[in-house]
Parts: sequence; C-alpha cells; structure tokens
Amino acid sequence: MARIIFGMNLSLDGYVDHQDFAPDPTLFRHWIEHVRNLAGSVYGRRMYEVMRYWDEDHPEWTSDLRAFAAAWRGQPKWVASRSLKSVGPNATLVEEDIAALIGRLKSELDGEISVSGPDLAQSLTDLGLIDEYRLYFHPVVLGRGKPFFAGPRPPLRLVASDLIGTDVIRLTYVPA
Repeated sequence: MARIIFGMNLSLDGYVDHQDFAPDPTLFRHWIEHVRNLAGSVYGRRMYEVMRYWDEDHPEWTSDLRAFAAAWRGQPKWVASRSLKSVGPNATLVEEDIAALIGRLKSELDGEISVSGPDLAQSLTDLGLIDEYRLYFHPVVLGRGKPFFAGPRPPLRLVASDLIGTDVIRLTYVPA
C-alpha cells in the first residue's frame, strides 16, 4: 500500500518559495534520489505548471539538473485541475474526485506518492489522506508568500529530524 507524503522546502517562517532560495548541491541530490524513488506524484495546477520546466532540456543544465529532469519525467503524475484542458508527458489530468483517486492510488501502488502544492495538500489534509509531512527548513526568513500549511495545521507528531547539507533541517511528522 502506498503512502501519501507532502514535503517541500520552506523558510524559517513557514513560506514555500522557488525564487528566493534554492537547495544547495547536497540537498538537490537528495531531491533527485527522492524523486527517483517515488511511485508517482500528485500535483495541483499551479505547482504542476512550475514543474513543467523539467519537461524540456536546457543546454546550460549541469549533470545534476539533467538527472533531476530525467527522474521527474520518468515518474507517473496526476494533476488535479478544473481549468487545465491537457497535461504533458507521463501525466494524467484528474477530473474525478481527488479523494477517490488518492484512495485508488494508495491501494494499487507501493511506495511513496508525493503531493506537491500547499493548497492541494491542505485539501488532502482536510480529508485525512496525508500520511507524512516533511518540512525542509532553510535558514531564510521571507515574511511573505505561500505558507506550507494553507489552512489549519493538523495535530502532528514528530518522528524524525535530519540535517541535510550544511544548513537545511528536515522535520518529519505524521498525523497525531
């Protein structure tokens, strides 16, 4: 049975951002391995549109960037959206009830399924469908932006903490 995981990079004050800070090489390699080992990913529209960057090669990419792109392209993706009419390669547009899809994926797949995007994760949190939260704290304070938790925080229990690279702490929680 698959487990639903929500994990993202965030600032010390709880905001996710892909422009104001980026993973160092050690953390980026961690993300490459994480994506390689996923059974798949479920995206909301906005996060999927951000990630579509990885669909096409760019000549300036390093070997790590190419490795991440290959891992991302290789995994199945499900995109929950009411506004998109189509999605890219190896992706399925979700037009059905997201809870039904997650239930089916959990029963049909093994391993971890990543949820990407705070709004989608909040919807799944409200439905009790997230099995684990991974918060990757960077030593940055933004004071604004999209919060990791898009709504009320669920009761959580800390199960692990790890230093990744030189300055990122990953805190892993499960529902209490």
